[in-house]
Amino acid sequence: MGLALAVALLAIVLAVAVLRPRGLPEAVAAVPAAVLVVAFGLLPWDAAWAEIGELGPTVGFLAAILLLGRLADAEGVFTWLGGRLAGAARGRAPRLFGLVFAAATAVTVVLSLDATVVLLTPVVLATTARLRLPERPHAYACLHLANAGSLLLPVSNLTNLLVFEASGLSFLGFAGLMLLPWLVTLAVEYGVLRRFFGIDLAAAVPVPMSGEGDRTPRFALVVLALTLAGFAASSPLGVEPVWVAAAGAVVLAVRALVRREIRVAGLVAGTSPLFCLFVLALGVVVAAVAGHGLAGRLAGVLPDAPTFPGLLGVAAVAALLANVVNNLPATLVLIAALGPAPHPALVLALLLGVNIGPNLTYVGSLATLLWRRVLPVTPRLRTFTAVGLLTVPVALTAATAALWAVWSLVG
Repeated sequence: MGLALAVALLAIVLAVAVLRPRGLPEAVAAVPAAVLVVAFGLLPWDAAWAEIGELGPTVGFLAAILLLGRLADAEGVFTWLGGRLAGAARGRAPRLFGLVFAAATAVTVVLSLDATVVLLTPVVLATTARLRLPERPHAYACLHLANAGSLLLPVSNLTNLLVFEASGLSFLGFAGLMLLPWLVTLAVEYGVLRRFFGIDLAAAVPVPMSGEGDRTPRFALVVLALTLAGFAASSPLGVEPVWVAAAGAVVLAVRALVRREIRVAGLVAGTSPLFCLFVLALGVVVAAVAGHGLAGRLAGVLPDAPTFPGLLGVAAVAALLANVVNNLPATLVLIAALGPAPHPALVLALLLGVNIGPNLTYVGSLATLLWRRVLPVTPRLRTFTAVGLLTVPVALTAATAALWAVWSLVG
């Protein structure tokens, strides 16, 4: 009975997050659900508080990286990037597609998938409009790279941060193990998307346009580069990524405040406090679901050996669960199912599933839901599903094989 009630509350939270009736924030349902979880005794207060404490650093990083991305946008980074893309494309759709693919990959890795979806995608759409080129291939590149392209660094995705904490790996150790799976995933995504949208790209009429006129935001670019370097350098020193992201955000925030380009209220809004509150509340609800048997049942299904079939099994279960309940709660439940000291390779296989898998359905990740809202026209379900069916199974299998090969050599 307790499991049924916890699952019902989770379903309500996810339904509101997906549908957002009247534009209400996700926290509107998540926070009351978390309160009910404790009030009904589905999760003891001390366990709920412990869950919040464990998620605190991760959510703190999320707030810092969201603010960093928005401040970079205010500095003109994404407008400048759009100008460079327009100039370098020389009016050719295939060339612009390759450039957008590279830009979406870089933004996702450095500033997380939210920046790619919320900040880069509108710039890319504006660039395609300026060049009178088809938007579909470039829009889908942004989405698929936001999800599947976020595998490389712990800071590229909220799911990465959760897995990073559970893996026990260092920052560079995580990146080293995920480098080959990430590259394999990029190769699959590029090949499939390039071929799927080949007719759109070939039919476009070149309209050359200069990318000049956009001021180069040198200060912001330097801060972003130093922040990325700080992520790599901080791990051996035992410094949490949240402090590095916060330092980069503070530098840009101080500059913006001194120049009176933003107010304190704008800085607070830039951290998306309601979304961060949603993540904390969701963690409490998911903890109740996991604690009432779901994690235990999944533990009985998940493989426990880092063989190729074992890793592929974990990745497949993770992808399936992500497409049913969204990748964030799927990550939390599966980490609990793997136990207090999971094998690092199994945890990384889990990450492959929850990052690559969401490209299959609209509800797979919050990034996909945000992407749909950014587009001027709702994408056709048939096209979305077809692209997902062509990319997800191949990319997931190939990336898992790459992870198994890397772990067999260094594990």
